[in-house]
Amino acid sequence: MTSVTTLPAFKAVIDGRLVDGPDRLPVTNPATGEIFAYAPDCDAAQLDDAVAAARRAFAPWSATPSEIRGDKLRAIAAKIQEELEPLSCLLTREQGKTLAEARLEIETAARWFAYYADQDLPVEERREPDGRRAEIRRVPLGVVGAVAPWNFPVQLMAWKLAPALKAGNTVVAKPSPFTPLATLRLGELMAELLPPGTFNILTGGDHLGPLMSGHPHIDKIAFTGSTATGKAVMRSAAGTLKRLTLELGGNDPAIVLADADPEAVAERIYWGAFRNAGQVCIAAKRIYVHDAIYERFAEKMVALAHAYPPMPGDAPGARMGPVQNRVQFERVKTMIEDARASGLTFLTEPGDMAGPGYFIAPTIIDNPPDDSAVVREEPFGPLLPLLRFTDVDEVVRRANASEYGLAASVWSADMEAAAALGRRLEAGTVWLNTIHGLTPTLPFGGHKQSGIGVENAEEGLREYTNVQVLVKAA
Repeated sequence: MTSVTTLPAFKAVIDGRLVDGPDRLPVTNPATGEIFAYAPDCDAAQLDDAVAAARRAFAPWSATPSEIRGDKLRAIAAKIQEELEPLSCLLTREQGKTLAEARLEIETAARWFAYYADQDLPVEERREPDGRRAEIRRVPLGVVGAVAPWNFPVQLMAWKLAPALKAGNTVVAKPSPFTPLATLRLGELMAELLPPGTFNILTGGDHLGPLMSGHPHIDKIAFTGSTATGKAVMRSAAGTLKRLTLELGGNDPAIVLADADPEAVAERIYWGAFRNAGQVCIAAKRIYVHDAIYERFAEKMVALAHAYPPMPGDAPGARMGPVQNRVQFERVKTMIEDARASGLTFLTEPGDMAGPGYFIAPTIIDNPPDDSAVVREEPFGPLLPLLRFTDVDEVVRRANASEYGLAASVWSADMEAAAALGRRLEAGTVWLNTIHGLTPTLPFGGHKQSGIGVENAEEGLREYTNVQVLVKAA
């Protein structure tokens, strides 16, 4: 085993400077279960320093012309592309996803910066009936706290950083302690291109997030994570009425109608469910298949599960890696064991889960009851129920019977029938004969307990602004 003294230690960025924390966080490779690097474990004093730096930088940054801010974002996008391969390899090592998926994530982050470089919120002019004229402007909020999770740490951070910075805000960012490294490296690159204090990044354990959401000088929290944590963020932020964007949990239904091609659709939905080892907020997590084609659909899903076992993300031919961390690994294992104890039927088995890596093979359960945990709860791992239905009204009711409403998909040979059903689903995004089609040009947000606010597109840019109205006498 590598000596602790020889393991690389990454640094935080505060006011344009690379800094250590008073302590260190170990970072584990989920494919091996071994520590391979350290990140700073920053404290409250360093958070205060970062927020103070961001507040000092706010006035000059917000006064910088929008086109100049756009130039900075384009430079960040170009720098990310230059560092594509090392960032991707680092992301695979800390997160576990395949190298192909890691490259896609890094490229997606660059794409978001490039997109927002060209976006603006122009001043709107209105004339009142009494002859007065008004300017309706969008003005930046101030200091934004950006908090990203461990499943897509770089991509979901970019979703926040690009619009926040383009709108004229300054940022204090915090990646997950499970996957801090690629984002810390991104922070180093950004610090070379932005004025000091404009962008700051800290890493830390469970103590740091509540300190951010309750900090009196942070004006907005943009958070992606679980619904339970999102509620805690909301409570903590209430003291200063912070603006919030919360992208939270999902238990997304996929509905396959009787006229769909079961084998072709199964392959699309399979990767919509098991991409990134099922650790995707918008993964297909409840698959409702019409009884007329259920057997053929299930057979194809099982064949795909057997064809693509999990392996280290950097292994040749890898299509699915490990679960990212031990906490989530144990949670998914417990759900599998509970399903077995409840007498549910397994179409595939989870494999040897003894370690040392956090590997669970794609696990498919045959038509469990709607009140079973595997249907009601979000596994956030490679565990999937297939569910039979015969009536469209019935399946809409079952699909909507959830506290979540993030995304959904409908599959049919008849696009109009799919659209008619999709409009009845309680979800922020509904895909028809496709899945996971996220782009910077479309707004993304959840219904019900899947979130508050939206990310992406012009709607996402507006989330980082306040409205200011200037009224001029007639």
